[in-house]
Amino acid sequence: MLDTGGAHRSYAARGDGLGPIRGGGDRPPAAPAWDLVTVPSRQGLEAVDILRLRTGVGPVLHDVSGDTLGFLVPEGTAAGWDLPGSACAQTHGRVRRSTGEPPVAGTRWLVPPGQGNPVNDPILLRLALGEAARTIEAADGIQAADGR
Repeated sequence: MLDTGGAHRSYAARGDGLGPIRGGGDRPPAAPAWDLVTVPSRQGLEAVDILRLRTGVGPVLHDVSGDTLGFLVPEGTAAGWDLPGSACAQTHGRVRRSTGEPPVAGTRWLVPPGQGNPVNDPILLRLALGEAARTIEAADGIQAADGR
């Protein structure tokens, strides 16, 4: 369950279209709205490696129990996400915290924002997760054949 802790901040815009109201210093730009694709850790870690090697990876969360990884994807992805073995949760327009803290309780950053793409491309993520599942299946098949 997502818990963004009410971290959404509202920044007022100037009425003249020239940008944010000045006074307390420059305000940070709003982070993009996002949905969250959750997968088992083993598959997620494999997909992170695939994305890093190919197209680049966006922000990724790792839960403190070590069971799952969460990939931040563009808002609206959940409406069409149907990849077996994964889930995609809507965030209903909530934006990512700009404090650097993970936006979901009980998680840590595996790939923090700013170290890659602003969010993960859902099409490329789907391909990487599929490749990761096939890699894991092949590795498990080799271990079974070796009697491990």
